[in-house]
Amino acid sequence: MGTVSGMIFFPAIDLKDGRCVRLLHGDMDKATVFGADPAAQALAFAGAGCAWLHVVDLNGAFAGKPVNGAAVEGILAVVKVPVQLGGGIRDMETVDFWIEHGVARVILGTAALKNPALVKDACRRHPGRVAVGVDARDGQVATEGLAEMSRVSVLDLARRFEDAGVAALIHTDIARDGAMAGPNTAATLALAQQVSIPVILSGGVSSLDDLKAVASASRAARRGLAGVISGRALYDGRLNVRAAVQALKG
Repeated sequence: MGTVSGMIFFPAIDLKDGRCVRLLHGDMDKATVFGADPAAQALAFAGAGCAWLHVVDLNGAFAGKPVNGAAVEGILAVVKVPVQLGGGIRDMETVDFWIEHGVARVILGTAALKNPALVKDACRRHPGRVAVGVDARDGQVATEGLAEMSRVSVLDLARRFEDAGVAALIHTDIARDGAMAGPNTAATLALAQQVSIPVILSGGVSSLDDLKAVASASRAARRGLAGVISGRALYDGRLNVRAAVQALKG
């Protein structure tokens, strides 16, 4: 993954109680169900030409351990594209389990803030297969499935892993996530300028125009973004995978 010439579009599959959902502002009580068959959804996204899938175990993120394992395994069984998985991955045993079961990249979120040694150990053990999820509100890091705010800035957290071998930083602006209000491109690009780790934008992409604007801003920056994650816009029909992939290819 590199700058915008290789920008990757990641369709998102968020899992709650075994179903595909999207949350508004990361709130579990504001979940909209979009499908009862995550494996079929994954297959549809892969068939439309995506190069990666972004999967999140939402129950797991709040519980601190995997909850939607069966749904994740169902996805892994049917798609050939690489899958990155986050939510409830808080120890090396879980990291090892998912990588052994075919996940291409695990995403450590809360664990990155509370147990930075785990991130560094996991990167050493599984080079190129560990990403850090940075969920932010007003530049500060949120934890426990977005339910708690820390006093750590996004940049401070990112810099802790500068030399750890982290494959990517996934920057989610909670205020924009699922709200169809447009992405926080400026904050995500600002982060990308200040760290050497590839940065992926998540949250707020509501249309093809949004994606084109992200791609344009990324091209103009000294360091471009590595990719963009979108979910709700795909389920709402405002965006389709094929067009999204093309928009980011430039």
